[in-house]
Amino acid sequence: MQSLCPVQSCAMAETEEEEMVSAEASGFSDLSDSEFLEILDLDDSQESSASLSNPGPSSELPGKDGKLISLPKGKRGLDVSSPMERFHLNYLYVTDLSTQNWCEQQMVYGKEIPDFLVPEKAAVLDTGASIHLARELEVHDLRTVPITTKEDAWAVKFLNMLLMIPTLQSEGRIREFPVFGEVDGVLLVGVIDELHYTAKGELELVELKTRRRPVLPLEAQKNKDYFQVSLYKYIFDAMVQGKVTTASLIHHTKLHPEKPLGPSVLRHAQQGGFSVKSLGDLMELVFLSLTLSDLPVIDILKIEYIHQETATVLATEVVAFEEKEVRGKVQHCMAYWMGHREPQGVDIEEAWKCRTCNYADICQWRQGGGVHSSTLEPQAKKAK
Repeated sequence: MQSLCPVQSCAMAETEEEEMVSAEASGFSDLSDSEFLEILDLDDSQESSASLSNPGPSSELPGKDGKLISLPKGKRGLDVSSPMERFHLNYLYVTDLSTQNWCEQQMVYGKEIPDFLVPEKAAVLDTGASIHLARELEVHDLRTVPITTKEDAWAVKFLNMLLMIPTLQSEGRIREFPVFGEVDGVLLVGVIDELHYTAKGELELVELKTRRRPVLPLEAQKNKDYFQVSLYKYIFDAMVQGKVTTASLIHHTKLHPEKPLGPSVLRHAQQGGFSVKSLGDLMELVFLSLTLSDLPVIDILKIEYIHQETATVLATEVVAFEEKEVRGKVQHCMAYWMGHREPQGVDIEEAWKCRTCNYADICQWRQGGGVHSSTLEPQAKKAK
């Protein structure tokens, strides 16, 4: 078998239909889960005094091009579809849930206006993405493979997994490893920054978080990060234990496993010695590799905080995995996504988070003093 370099998918849209497929990317975002970087850089002094009941004057925000973006004003209580249906989602990212753990209402606004990102935060993401890429290139050479379908995009990820699994076992370290699994009826996907074996033979996960300033995040932000890496372990462990099935993956992603691979993807697979013709062939190889390669569950979870400008390691946090707590948080998150409850903003004790939120001026949760303003309207009418 020839040496196979990890690949990056490069969407080639030639028709309107292909353009839509490319925008969806695949089961993984173009900005990998591990590159969803810290953009809330708060001072400890900001933790105290923002009010939940301070409505702003506007329901419009400036977008990336300077034009105003109007936010939806509809009453969510009248929406009979679940958020998964309303946002046309087949699956969620690990970072969706970790962001939801920070402020669910903020996460919802991010889904409602996905193109909104202020320039300074975009710059932070670009810098962090560059650091992640540099780290990955220390371990892997990368090759770009053109794709035109979502099946090809997933095939690229599967090819990378087929390379990384034996590399981890033989060389002891890999980076940017895709993970996916069904949790409470919803498919959850992500990308692990790094997996390596310790001197004692324990499998350790390391998540890289870059910081704009040379200070550690607040405890609330650390808790968000702890939840993220705990979810990675939860999904990865299920994968190597054979609890993830091809049927589940196909059901959620709406993939067509019988569809032939595109010529670029097929050529790359053949160069690596993989005799495959369709996505289904690759899926079968990946699931066999996961269960037959004796990969252990993850023993240690770590988060490495790094200063962007100097590349100085600020601290390394060891995260204790509490399965019962993780399951409880996941169930609470999924209750929103399945339409069983309304989104919630932060508690009054954490109203300081609103100081750096782009949606504070139009947030219904803040306007209602900790309750969605739409739910207060019937009471207001009775009082008249």
